[in-house]
Amino acid sequence: MEVLLVMFKDDGSRKEFPLSAGKTLVGRSEECDLRIPLPEISRKHSIVMVGNNNVAVRDLGSANGTYVNNKRISEQELVAGDHLVIGPVVFTVRVNGEPKHVKPVQTRVETRGPAELKKSAKGKPGAAAPAAAVAAGEDDPISALEALAGTDDTAEMNLDGSSIFGDQES
Repeated sequence: MEVLLVMFKDDGSRKEFPLSAGKTLVGRSEECDLRIPLPEISRKHSIVMVGNNNVAVRDLGSANGTYVNNKRISEQELVAGDHLVIGPVVFTVRVNGEPKHVKPVQTRVETRGPAELKKSAKGKPGAAAPAAAVAAGEDDPISALEALAGTDDTAEMNLDGSSIFGDQES
């Protein structure tokens, strides 16, 4: 099963992140397989699991939540064309070449000062994820994602031994 997470930058350019079979940890921590270095992203935000015949995502108790098609989820199976939103980053899920044409959904990254970051971090639990913020002087998170797109650093991880596919092994 071929699974890609597709995102678009502000300039309209497209980036694809292939996912290997098994678990892909997503978050801002350096130990994550797919690292998104933004303050709205939890250190270990979510995990995407690719099985033989299905793909699913589980939120790992993130502060700003994980969304599928604009609905906050704790765990959900993904299908081709779904929009997976992690913090301010919008990915379109592409499975085995479907959908054939992925419409651009832009990820917005706004630069704000440290005072504005602290203010936005005080959002209410369950509220929609705020627009992306990059503290002055930090690296461009989109560039970090682009660098990952050219690598195959998605190793299988066993976080807690459980599977969101029930008894089925990935």
